[in-house]
Amino acid sequence: MTLSISLWIWIPISLLASLSSPISSVFAVVASVLSLTLTLTFLSTTGPDLLRLVAVPVFAWAAVRDIKTRRVSSQLWIPLTGLGAVLLGWDAWIARNAGGIDWAYEFLLPVGISLGLVVPIAYLFWWFGGFGGADAKALMVLALLFPVFPAYTVGSWTIPLETTEIGAFSFTILTNAVLVAVVIPIVLAVRNGLAGRIAPVMFVGWPIGWDRVPETHGRLLQTPDGLTQGGLDLDALRMYLRWRGLSLAAVREHPDRYRNPATLPADPNPPTDGAVAADGTLSDGGETLEYAEGEAVGDIDGDGDDDVDAATDAAIGTATTAPDATELEDPWGAAAFLEDIEGTAYGTSASQLREGLEVLSAEETVWISPGTPFLVPVFVGLVIALVYGDLLLGALF
Repeated sequence: MTLSISLWIWIPISLLASLSSPISSVFAVVASVLSLTLTLTFLSTTGPDLLRLVAVPVFAWAAVRDIKTRRVSSQLWIPLTGLGAVLLGWDAWIARNAGGIDWAYEFLLPVGISLGLVVPIAYLFWWFGGFGGADAKALMVLALLFPVFPAYTVGSWTIPLETTEIGAFSFTILTNAVLVAVVIPIVLAVRNGLAGRIAPVMFVGWPIGWDRVPETHGRLLQTPDGLTQGGLDLDALRMYLRWRGLSLAAVREHPDRYRNPATLPADPNPPTDGAVAADGTLSDGGETLEYAEGEAVGDIDGDGDDDVDAATDAAIGTATTAPDATELEDPWGAAAFLEDIEGTAYGTSASQLREGLEVLSAEETVWISPGTPFLVPVFVGLVIALVYGDLLLGALF
């Protein structure tokens, strides 16, 4: 069945783009790009398989969003879920009419594996903390959208090149994504080794300047005692800084002052979720549009100046007689912060927050782990699966 991509892609995606949602603009762009760049091409394929190509640019956008903010709206998956359900019904109708092996072996078996295995795997990994919510939803959508291997013929070529006996395409995407994710630590180690950065954490991170920390995702790999893989979550750091209305630069300029819990604001700001701002505004609490530095306890008249005498000034850390951190009951107000916010700061403990602040207030360069935005391996795994097929099968045989 030879179909023009312009016709089959543009019509349904334009309908999806008519939704009154910020996500609809993504689908409008998808429709325009696909219809413009692929009109000149003809594929020999089925209607459902052709429409499944919509997922490629959408997942590309989600991967970029995951890199920049580590946040992907759940609304993104709603149109794809609806499209997947429609295409699954369409495939079922085609296979049922064909009957025989097409219905039992080439449709029911791979669909059963996709929905009965890939979906529970995604859910369980999310439940146990192995995946983020967006990662799990993406895999569930892929299980519905790509339950069986598609087939695209361009000239004398038919892709994917490497298929499997069971035919569960979403499982192939998952295994491809895992293999891509496994390569990332090796790439990090090689990169660090070539730069002369030899350290126990060279497989999971790299060093950056302190000024990049407010706009960086991941986890600090340092404590005052040395390198570690269990350091401060940087989203939790941003939550703390926004809560106090401080920038990291201010903390570094006056660490003795802000180490003392007496300088905690009387009316803290909302901590938010600690995400890096996507619009380019500063990501700590120092100079964003929403947050200003909170009034210190010593500001009696509310004019922004601390109304304190010399003795109190010394007690809160602006004089040379500031108390040592070991003398403070709650250094940095870490425990007060965790008690004040709703929920937890990504499982951060008061000691982790204090240790991270001590490192960031003193070091010019710190080791961080960016974590793995898993939607990136998922997108790469999807593209590889569509063109090549199953990486694991190809590697073994």
